[in-house]
This record gives sequence, structure tokens and C-alpha cells, in this order.
Amino acid sequence: NPGYANIAFRTAVTTTLSAASGGMVTLVYLYFRHHIYDLIAVCNGILGGLVGITAGCSVVEPWAAIIIGGIAAMIIQGVDFVLNKLQIDDPLQAVHIHGFCGMWGVFVVGIMATEKYVNQVYGTDSRGNYYGLFYGGGGNLLACQLVGIFAIAGWTLGLLGPFFFFMNKFGFLRCSAEVEQIGL
Repeated sequence: NPGYANIAFRTAVTTTLSAASGGMVTLVYLYFRHHIYDLIAVCNGILGGLVGITAGCSVVEPWAAIIIGGIAAMIIQGVDFVLNKLQIDDPLQAVHIHGFCGMWGVFVVGIMATEKYVNQVYGTDSRGNYYGLFYGGGGNLLACQLVGIFAIAGWTLGLLGPFFFFMNKFGFLRCSAEVEQIGL
């Protein structure tokens, strides 16, 4: 089916553009904010762009992928600022990238998914207006995406919250200060 090739091509393009945008926005932001070039931060910006586009890579326009990746990179910086202020330690920025950029990616599908691409990918005729709000979708898809975000967050926090609570309570979550100083 030639339609599948178009979907695959579009998916590759949007994924690449979002990743590149995440990396570039991080690079420019850190240079203007701190006057440094930080390769690790740029790699995390690329990862944020990849996570941000994952949910919608086949149903958004290429220009939208650039915006999605750029905003994902800024989400990483914003979450990093807030968590540092709250003195919450996430040295790998896993929550930033996978948690918040993932939520952004799921949310933005409800805004930027095009009717044409949703029909092409899922073989529907959009009864119920299940495409992005910016394209006149009426908010049905956005509502579904919000329910999905809350379901995923509830599932994750419900399972991992008690796990990390007990890991911390019994002293398995962190190593000693001496081991931190020496290095793992």
C-alpha cells in the first residue's frame, strides 16, 4: 500500500525535525542564559524532542514537529529549574524527559493532529472530530489525550510511588555521602 510509505516517510521526517529542534533550542538557550555549550544538555534536548514527538509523529505536520521539539527542550529546562528549587534530585533528568516531555507529547496531539493524517494513519473518517483542536477538531481528541495523561500518571504514581517510598524508608534509594564523594 503506497499510503503506508507516505506515513513512514512523514514519521521519519517529523521525528528527525523534532529531535533536531530540541537539540538546537537547548544549545541556543544555554548559550544565551549561561554562556556555555553543554553537550550533555543538548543530548537531553534531543531526547526531549524525541519523546515529545513520539505520540504524534505520524499525525502532525513537519512544521509542528519543530515547535513540539523546541517546546519539549524548554520544558526540560523549566522542570530542571523547579526541581532544583524544590531540592529534588534527578541527575539523569529522567522525570524531565520521559515524564514531562511525554505528557507534552501526548497533550500536543490533541492540538496539532491534522484530520488528513489521522484519517490516513487510522483509516477513519473523523466522525466525532477526533483530530487536533487547531484544525477544528472540536476538542474531542484533546479530551481523550488529557484522559490518557491522567491515566498514565495515575498508573505510574500508583505503582512507583509506594516502591520508591519503601526504597527510601529502608535506605536503598541513595548511597552514602562517602560513596557519592568517591564516585560510583
